[in-house]
Amino acid sequence: MAGRGRGLGLSALVVGVLGLVLAVGALVYVRGAYGTGTVPGQVMAPTYRPGDRIVWERVDGSEVRRGDVVVFSAPDRYPGGGVHMQRVIGVGGDRVACCTRVGSEERVTVNGKPIKEPYVSDGDADGLHRSYDVKVPRGRLFLLGDHRADSVDSRFFATDHGGTIPVDAVRGRVTDDHAVALLLGAAVLLGGVLFLTGVGLGIGFLVVRRRKAPAVPPAPWPVRPTQV
Repeated sequence: MAGRGRGLGLSALVVGVLGLVLAVGALVYVRGAYGTGTVPGQVMAPTYRPGDRIVWERVDGSEVRRGDVVVFSAPDRYPGGGVHMQRVIGVGGDRVACCTRVGSEERVTVNGKPIKEPYVSDGDADGLHRSYDVKVPRGRLFLLGDHRADSVDSRFFATDHGGTIPVDAVRGRVTDDHAVALLLGAAVLLGGVLFLTGVGLGIGFLVVRRRKAPAVPPAPWPVRPTQV
């Protein structure tokens, strides 16, 4: 009985600690590497619609590229704090201008070349019918919403570095690949299950330890050792 109790206690300790380390480690990594939120408005429609849940990977602003959708903080432009979501159109050194006609479409140009933007709402790359020509300073980004007719973006802050934001305002890059986040979530869940299993084994160990061995009744008559 004592041997079985020790084995049960050891199993409880190993499984419980393993589960706790796995759950806490995965949770800490998820919180440090990813952020989540809900799209509040039409700025990025139709790519992201109001109420859509988004996941962003926490990256340095210097790592983002043209076409990336980023979340950023700019309290001097958007009162109320929080983060906002827009698409990177130009990075440091780029020249972004609007607009040039290609066939029946108007397109934004980057470094003199019209860019394809299949993501813009209703195929309207302009939205405001307001021309601009911005040389993006080094260490800054020119951002636009996908719904150009309903987006307060770099076009509205032309007097502040051409409407660009500093790269250190970026909080993360929105990702549609949720595989890593799902795997980490599964690790948190598995860790929790292992921890609870360890707790259950620990309870079993305590029950076994407290259970007394059955008493052996005395023999009804004296017993003499057998002589050979």
